[in-house]
Amino acid sequence: MLPGVDLDRPLFLSKATERKGVAEHAPKSGGVGGTAAAAPPPPPPPPPPPTCSTPCAPCARARAQALAPARPPQRTRRRRRALLLRLRRRGEVLVPQIHQPGLVGLGSGAASAPPPASRRRDVSPLIRLASSGRTRRSSLPRRSRKERRARWRGARHGTVAAEEAYDSLDPGGNITIKWDIMQRTPDGYVAVVTMYNYQQFRHIGSPGWQFGWTWAEKEVIWSMVGAQTTEQGDCSHFKGNIPHSCKKDPVVVDLLPGTPYNMQIANCCKSGVISTFSQDPANAASSFQLSVGLAGTTTKTVKVPKNFTLRTPGPGYTCGRAIVGKPSRFFSADGRRETQALMTWNVTCTYSQFLAQKAPSCCVSLSSSYNDTIVDCPTCSCDCQNPSGSNCVNKGSPRLRSAIGDPGKWSGQPLVECTSHMCLVKINWHVKQNSKHYWRVKITITNLNFRMNYTEWNLIVQHPNFDNITQLFGLNYKPLTPHGGDINDTAMFWGVKSYNDVLMQEGKLGTVQSELLLRKDSKTFIFEKGWAFPRGVYFNGDNCVMPAPENYPSLPMQH
Repeated sequence: MLPGVDLDRPLFLSKATERKGVAEHAPKSGGVGGTAAAAPPPPPPPPPPPTCSTPCAPCARARAQALAPARPPQRTRRRRRALLLRLRRRGEVLVPQIHQPGLVGLGSGAASAPPPASRRRDVSPLIRLASSGRTRRSSLPRRSRKERRARWRGARHGTVAAEEAYDSLDPGGNITIKWDIMQRTPDGYVAVVTMYNYQQFRHIGSPGWQFGWTWAEKEVIWSMVGAQTTEQGDCSHFKGNIPHSCKKDPVVVDLLPGTPYNMQIANCCKSGVISTFSQDPANAASSFQLSVGLAGTTTKTVKVPKNFTLRTPGPGYTCGRAIVGKPSRFFSADGRRETQALMTWNVTCTYSQFLAQKAPSCCVSLSSSYNDTIVDCPTCSCDCQNPSGSNCVNKGSPRLRSAIGDPGKWSGQPLVECTSHMCLVKINWHVKQNSKHYWRVKITITNLNFRMNYTEWNLIVQHPNFDNITQLFGLNYKPLTPHGGDINDTAMFWGVKSYNDVLMQEGKLGTVQSELLLRKDSKTFIFEKGWAFPRGVYFNGDNCVMPAPENYPSLPMQH
């Protein structure tokens, strides 16, 4: 703390008051005499800092200016920006002295004077940079601009994807689309696009996927192998060779089985159906090849497409932006040669049931051998009938045949049977048998959609006794442990290939039945309070509507 400085008095006074105070308390100096021939006298020493018997702000300000080091020459704003940019590139940051009013004599015993307004304005970028905590880091490895941009995009995309679509039973499930540039052409490149389904129980069924994007520039598709675009677009300005598609936002669909071999590529031509890795890993991917024109011919000039969309065929998937990553590597059949793509970017798509449909698509009914009551699906579980019955069709109705073949068949619009619950799929859980050491459950899945066959269907059921499954009849089984390996209360069931893996449309073949045999655990098993019924049921990943717990079949009254 400086002697004679009162911290309680304001340091900032008007200019007139400052000049008056300095004039009063400045030391008086006399003149210096001498002849011209005499040697010039040495320069007088700097005047001592002003002191006074009565402390005042002008004295404190004059003393601080006298003790402060010499200021560097003023630079223009442009030169200051150039200096700051050079410091950033070298990993160094210029930390100026930041004036804090009210703090006097920190460290050096002198009061810090507030710099002029112009100086404060010029160094404000440096002050903000210093206050953000960024200091010298020349010893750390510095990422390139491309790596920093890709890192920022990936973090941003990951955050958005996680918030929009999160499944507690499959937290890491997604569909990853990899775009590999394999070779250059005179006006573009040839790329192979592959979709990988990394979801445990959600697959893409018939009529298949529809993948779209928006070109960054004026690119066109000259040709495609293994897929095709739904529209060609306006190619009138081309003469001679006509591109396969000239649309700014093309939509690509898979080819059908039986396509000629010269139009096929590996993992193509499956009507857009992609299985899950749990059910059929060999068919959990789909690929196609396209030749892009009017595009960049080098890694720096190629523009990444944007606004990716994935429909199956309805909504539900949200795709992030493309992230340029390390080029993909490929191995020959004998594994002795390795090649790599010229450039690779990845697109991640996640599913949300709330985006896919506003209403549920399935419901659950409950029954048991010890109670004659059958608890049906709740009324209006998925929808309610219109008074005129125009949103459903009854069995044996004369307009059923014409309704099945109307234009809604190609758009994937469902045609449901008229019921009290109006759901497309109904699952019945029936407690069939109870013995001393085991109990048996019968599961019935009924398709009430007249227009759709559910290929490679699957069923997710949550029950605390699944760690004691002993035998299954006509089903495949895989335990899911979303809560950790010690808790086995979630099971995935699906049909046996070429036997019951297809749930046919509503009719005689629109039902799949199977039975489970479970061993009793004396510590937890009980038939009371609905313990024998599932806690949750999912069909093809969509949550099904359960009856209210108070309506579950109960044990008969004991007299």
